[in-house]
Amino acid sequence: MNAGIKRTVIITGAASPIGKSIAKKFYSLGANLFLSDVDGDQLADLVDEVPGAKALVGDLSEESVARDMVAGAKDAFGGVDILINNAGGGVIRPFLEHDAESLQATLNRNLWTTLWSCHASLPLMIANRWGRIINIGADSVRNGLWDHAGYNAAKGGVHGLTTGLAREFATTGVTINTVAPCMVATPMVERGMATDDPFITRFNEVIPMGRPAELDEVSSMVAYLASDDASFVTGQVISVNGGSTML
Repeated sequence: MNAGIKRTVIITGAASPIGKSIAKKFYSLGANLFLSDVDGDQLADLVDEVPGAKALVGDLSEESVARDMVAGAKDAFGGVDILINNAGGGVIRPFLEHDAESLQATLNRNLWTTLWSCHASLPLMIANRWGRIINIGADSVRNGLWDHAGYNAAKGGVHGLTTGLAREFATTGVTINTVAPCMVATPMVERGMATDDPFITRFNEVIPMGRPAELDEVSSMVAYLASDDASFVTGQVISVNGGSTML
């Protein structure tokens, strides 16, 4: 965002560690914030930390909830300039240990939340001839990380949605990109690193830099893609990954 322009930003999955980091980044930039999450208590705590933000609690894999979110942002702030699709989370387990419920939950949390939020937000951005959509993807789509096949099916859909929408709306003033982190230093990961948890250690060994991404390293990339400086960047999946995949 440019100084002096007060943009309205929707952040989904805002109560998660990555979502909170993104919200605080855009709060520091002076944005209007509309925050959404399924965890009402955590979301309320975040709203206390970013005064002036509006919030909606609900499951964005349901079309009506996504449309209510966008309508809420329009009512509160007059429109939607930037959509950050951070809602997600999957069941990480060997593929044959999945069942219909766990696979459906992973698709709902990651892909359907993103699809419906984009579908509801794009008309407002196109009418304004300016918009930014930044999806949170996953570097595991590129490196085929162990036990991530079900999760990658959902996040790979997000990556594919990114390129398709970017081409379709390239002349409208709206850019669509994905930030794909590797392992991120959330409180859960930090505890695992401190205790040499074998699950966390195994995934960390894939990263040449030998550490997870800091939360601010992810949110800073999101903020760049939302800025006017990134106006010629669209249809990209940009990894913030310490080298876990290259090129």
